[in-house]
Amino acid sequence: MAKVKEIEIEPAMHTELYRQVKSFLLFTHPLSKYGSLLLLFVDALLTSLIIHKISYTEIDWKAYMEQIQQYVEGERDYTKIKGGTGPLVYPAAHVYIYLALYHITDKGKNILLAQRIFGVLYLATIAIVMACYRRAKAPLYIFPMLVLSKRLHSIFVLRLFNDCLAVFFLWAAIYTFQRRYWTLGSLTYSFGLGIKMSLLLALPTIGVVLFLGRGFQGALKQAWLMGQVQIILAFPFLPTNAIGYLSRAFEFSRTFFFRWTVNWRFMGEQKFLSREFSITLLIGHISTLVLFIMTRWLKPTEKPITELVAEALKWKEPLGKMQHACSVRISPNYILTTILTANAIGMLFARSLHYQFYAYIALATPFLLWRSGMHPVLQYVIWAAQEWAWNVYPSTDVSSGVVVGVLFVTIASVWWGTRMDFVVPKGDGGASKKFT
Repeated sequence: MAKVKEIEIEPAMHTELYRQVKSFLLFTHPLSKYGSLLLLFVDALLTSLIIHKISYTEIDWKAYMEQIQQYVEGERDYTKIKGGTGPLVYPAAHVYIYLALYHITDKGKNILLAQRIFGVLYLATIAIVMACYRRAKAPLYIFPMLVLSKRLHSIFVLRLFNDCLAVFFLWAAIYTFQRRYWTLGSLTYSFGLGIKMSLLLALPTIGVVLFLGRGFQGALKQAWLMGQVQIILAFPFLPTNAIGYLSRAFEFSRTFFFRWTVNWRFMGEQKFLSREFSITLLIGHISTLVLFIMTRWLKPTEKPITELVAEALKWKEPLGKMQHACSVRISPNYILTTILTANAIGMLFARSLHYQFYAYIALATPFLLWRSGMHPVLQYVIWAAQEWAWNVYPSTDVSSGVVVGVLFVTIASVWWGTRMDFVVPKGDGGASKKFT
């Protein structure tokens, strides 16, 4: 009789343990709130170990310092500022941040100190990303994917790329938008854009978020504010050569080298360098953005895009009396999903991705895969495939195909997974489904 009771108790204990673990991973357990802190602590130890045990790799840091040296010596013509790897091709905020690093690290000579600074930057970025995930009610089980990336650690603490700074300000802007601090979010985003123009990829959805949150005229005011930030940042360079500054800081006609590409290597060099391929990517980028705008991102308005545009052209508020209700509907989850999706779309159709661009992708993939609704095991399989592909150096036909394939699957699955957002469930009357 006792053996029978033991057999009955054992499955019950296993069931309870499974329930507790599941509750913990879904952020419904009282101890779940400590899960992200534990991961961050472990990542801090790992990052410190990487800095002290793995050799630093020189790529752009020396060139950054050479360019800053010319700025310190008084050069203000952007077209004349050059380094070992080429001319200065980043906006002015990049100059100011690396100017500070130039002085802090003894003109760039103290590499270890620079690595430690970027280690703190990395951990601060991960902390903000986790905060954004929490506000979007993402489950804890996807958080480990944020801290297990070999390539991401390398980009931050072994390479010291300026993309690390741009990514930090992008996520800081997302967090402030989630908190509905619209002006602070716009300022933060624009400063990040002043570090590297890669942040332009998120601009379409930031415009959508501001339109839904503040209305048409409110969004225009935020756009003007972002423009003012760029003017202030560029001001020291404009009197000398304004055209030169704009052409270098926001260069859209840059020549891409096939040997450095991570994404389109499988297309072959001739196809990669062709104008037809460039135009195809541009059309694909614009078409995909329009698809998401018309079928996903403007769904909270419950109005066709033609009506919204017509009202805006008349300088009227397109949402009218619905503005407040629409603003309430855009939750932290909606904000994070839209901005990260636009960024992923931009990466998919980018002419050439270099290894440092993984900083924009790695932190978004776990959330987007979760938003797609696919099984957790499949999420980790796709994430692992992506991580493998970005750690292949130099890239191969297979690895580049995986890079592009994962981005395509991620975007397509998000489009499908969000099809029921803002759809009125039967029996709920006129109430709109809130995006949580």
